[in-house]
Formats: sequence, C-alpha cells, structure tokens
Amino acid sequence: MKSRNRNGTSGTEPGAAATHLKSILLVEDHPLMRAGLALMINRQPNLQVAGEAGSPGEAFALLAGLRVDLIVTDISMPGSGGIEFIKDLQVQYSTLPILVFSMHDEEIYAERALRAGARGYIMKENGGESLLRAIRKVLQGEVYVSPGMTARLLAGISGQKTNGSHSPFSKLSDREFEVYQLIGQGVSTRGIASKLNLSVKTVDVHRSNIRSKLGLDDATALIRHAVRWMESR
Repeated sequence: MKSRNRNGTSGTEPGAAATHLKSILLVEDHPLMRAGLALMINRQPNLQVAGEAGSPGEAFALLAGLRVDLIVTDISMPGSGGIEFIKDLQVQYSTLPILVFSMHDEEIYAERALRAGARGYIMKENGGESLLRAIRKVLQGEVYVSPGMTARLLAGISGQKTNGSHSPFSKLSDREFEVYQLIGQGVSTRGIASKLNLSVKTVDVHRSNIRSKLGLDDATALIRHAVRWMESR
C-alpha cells in the first residue's frame, strides 16, 4: 500500500501547471502490473498515481487520508469481489469516478460494473494507450467502454436482441455470479462463505437460486457447469 503527496515530489510552486494534475488511486493485486501502470501514468504530464493498493481493504485505508480524482481498479482481487468493491465505494465516495481495468471479458462484466457504479470498463488486452484514453475520458465526466460494448448497451436500452442478451448469466445477480465463479474454481460452500463474509446458509440459498436460474437439476450439475465455464475462460 503506497501513497504520494497530491502535488508530487517535485516541489512545484502554487499556481504552476501541477495545479491541473489529476491524482489516481490504483487498485490491483499484482505488484508488477501495478508498478507498470504507475510508471506509465506518472509519465503523463497531467496525471499522477497518488496511491497504490493491493486489495479493497487497502484502498479504503488510503482513501481515508488521500484525495484522488479517479480510481482505476481490477475486479479480481482478494477479499470482497470487485463488483461489491465498486458498490461499497459508491456508498462512501459517491462522486469519485471509477474505471475498471480488467482481464475479464467485457461482454460478461462491463454492464455489471457500470450498474454497480463504475464510469468505465476497459480490458487489459487493449493496452496502455487505450487505458490512458479511457482515463482521460472518465476524468472529463464521460463514460468509457469499447465501441462494440457501446453498441450492445444501446441495443439493450432500445430493446433490440443481441448475442450477449442471450447469456444465461444475465439472470444471475452480482452476488450469485460471484458464487458461481467460486464454485467453478473448486471452492467449497464453507470456503465461499468465508471468502465473501457470508453465512453457509446464505451461500446455500445462492447455490439453489443459481441452479434454478440456469436450469440445473442438482448440485453436481451446478459444479460441472461452473467448472466447465471457468475452464473455457
């Protein structure tokens, strides 16, 4: 967990160009990825990484004493899930924009992230220049997703059917989808309860709801379905 002075370390005088510097909090659990992102962002004349966190808990600890203009976060991290992290941020910092930078398929995760309160979603495979473009768009008050995702979202709003709209996972709540993914990773019911800070009974209810929504007959079918889906990612 790292933080920097909002005005950087160069000692820039008040009224200079640093006045327009935009501060970013990076939330990413892979240190090498985080270091690379910080290096790239800090090379920009009007951007700086004011803090780095490896988990949602570390991010909230930093935010308690740090003023930033944007959070750039992954959604696969230890502790609470990334979608829940975005929702928690919205409760405490409702005006702070959030940009998701993730390896996960935007067709499945982007709409969930936006519904939770994120202002943008970009996949890591798009590279650094695309990330910088997304950062600037969100800092300007705009919403950023890929052109393809924009078309799908607009089609959904207009009531048109798209390939993504037939996904069975659209029936699952964010928490149910999170439980489904953990099942696919081979995590036990008790393990899921511990990881998500839920009771075993609550996890059982989620598992039952998932089976019903996906049309699966029993727990074995659910496990098989989830494992196959995770292996296909």
